[in-house]
Amino acid sequence: MPFVDYYKILGVEKTASEKDIKNAYRKLARKYHPDLNPNDEEAHKKFQELNEANQVLSDPEKRKKYDQYGENWEHGEEYEKARQARSQGQGNWSGGMGQEGFSDFFESMFGGGFGSGRQGRYRGQDYQAQVSLDLKEAYTTHKQTLTVNGKNIRITIPAGIENGQTIKISGHGGPGTNGGPQGDLYITFNISSDPRFRRAGNDLHVKEELDLYTAVLGGEKIIETLDGKVKVPVRPETQNGAVMRLKGKGFPVYKQEGTFGDLYVTFEVKLPTNLTDRQKELFTELSKS
Repeated sequence: MPFVDYYKILGVEKTASEKDIKNAYRKLARKYHPDLNPNDEEAHKKFQELNEANQVLSDPEKRKKYDQYGENWEHGEEYEKARQARSQGQGNWSGGMGQEGFSDFFESMFGGGFGSGRQGRYRGQDYQAQVSLDLKEAYTTHKQTLTVNGKNIRITIPAGIENGQTIKISGHGGPGTNGGPQGDLYITFNISSDPRFRRAGNDLHVKEELDLYTAVLGGEKIIETLDGKVKVPVRPETQNGAVMRLKGKGFPVYKQEGTFGDLYVTFEVKLPTNLTDRQKELFTELSKS
């Protein structure tokens, strides 16, 4: 398998800060997002590569291993154990493979210097998959069945999943070689934009029209949320662009059952049209008072 340079994928230097990596990922993820490139297979592939690179480089521990071991960073701990066992003259390791098998394994993975012997055990290939959700689907915990490499895998998607978030399903990747462990399955979630609600973390934002009379005199307004409709009071003399916060009516917090963000309602005062002569007279009188 050819070496994948995660730094090159994100377009940053190896000395890049966490902030640099975060900004580079966000910029490129927006450019190659499947919603903006619905029929572009290259863009979809690029988006998947970006998620994989960000998953490793945005995690300090994973990044350290990647910098040290390159594409074999996931085997770094096994490598260190093998090296220590060899230096201490131990013939076996926790996985039950003899020293010769270990030599072959790491000679294949990391190059020469481990001698020769029996063929080693290889961990299976990791699989990458993408799941597309709309905002309402991401709002609730639910189950979905995925078909990965010809096999059906049923997963539970927790409420509050983020756009671009990747989760790992251990042991659902490719089969290992010579008794080696299976790889893992990494699933990246793509959440489409909603025509009504705008999500910002765990908060939601929505615009609501408000008639002039209610804005001036006050009253009540029914607001539709992702969890149903709620009736809210409107203060007299509410200005155009005024924002109302509905606590706990936003998006569920990932893996924190019962915890929600807030819903921010921006009122857009709608001026009346097709006024009658009497209505115009009343507005004229009001303007002179």
